[in-house]
Amino acid sequence: MPAISFQSVCKTYSATRSHTGPVVRALDHVSFDIPQGEFFGLLGPNGAGKTTLISILAGLSRVTSGRVLVHGCDVVTDHANARRKLGVVPQELVFDPFFTVREALRIQSGYFGIKHNDDWIDELLVSLGLTDKAHANMRQLSGGMKRRVLVAQALVHKPQVIVLDEPTAGVDVELRQTLWQFIAKLNKQGSTVLLTTHYLEEAEALCSRVAMLKQGRVVALDQTSALLKTASSNVLRFKIDSELPAQLAARARITGRIVQLPANNAHEIEHYLAAIREAGLVAEDVEIRRADLEDVFLDVMAEKVVDEPVQIDLAGIVA
Repeated sequence: MPAISFQSVCKTYSATRSHTGPVVRALDHVSFDIPQGEFFGLLGPNGAGKTTLISILAGLSRVTSGRVLVHGCDVVTDHANARRKLGVVPQELVFDPFFTVREALRIQSGYFGIKHNDDWIDELLVSLGLTDKAHANMRQLSGGMKRRVLVAQALVHKPQVIVLDEPTAGVDVELRQTLWQFIAKLNKQGSTVLLTTHYLEEAEALCSRVAMLKQGRVVALDQTSALLKTASSNVLRFKIDSELPAQLAARARITGRIVQLPANNAHEIEHYLAAIREAGLVAEDVEIRRADLEDVFLDVMAEKVVDEPVQIDLAGIVA
């Protein structure tokens, strides 16, 4: 039995309050299983449907059609049992400003009928670097500390499945390292982890398997190592202080001074460098690297989706 099973999940939203106008399809027959104990990555650009899928999994939104199961429990017809098996860390910093960190964790435990679990709460506080904040009021914490508390709240009932929706967005390097060490430890102990992130180096390092969403559809699903092997080329990377010639800029990924170009062979690399010299430019810190998950992601997202979903006019459909 898989830890999570998405079975032909569709989600549509009406574009008007009267539900008589165009319908926007947010998820289009999304299907895949996540085995127990897997560290799984769900990737996609903004608006691809990742958070919608997680909201359905957590019971915050309902499918238009299809099913979602958590350890065999349907998230609609057996919501209480499904939710008990999940620990969800949301994107938003949602907190109650009237309680201390320890009180917030005790209250969260109570939602699942758990009492007298201070030993586990203490372990969470230590593992997430919150021990010295245990008696601090939630509104006094920095954004990074609030994020740590959200993680602790998601784990306080010892869920079998941990769902992390952009858990390291806008947080410091220390928290990232602390969080991933602890989550990796729980994963090794048998917890299933579903991660969405825009930091693709995290997904590459942590996830054994990855699904990529585009326009509400799964456009890639495979072992991370297999996806990396699909990369079309190596990458020429260098720094430059001026604008690239137009023919190179059209192929390049540019971040500040850093330029990265797909490089299939030595001849292509020399062609790039010659074009830079002819333009009177100087490339610094030149290196060749293997393609990473970000390169694969960009290649996949650049491909056109067959029969791309469009707005459809179906009067009477209610999302």
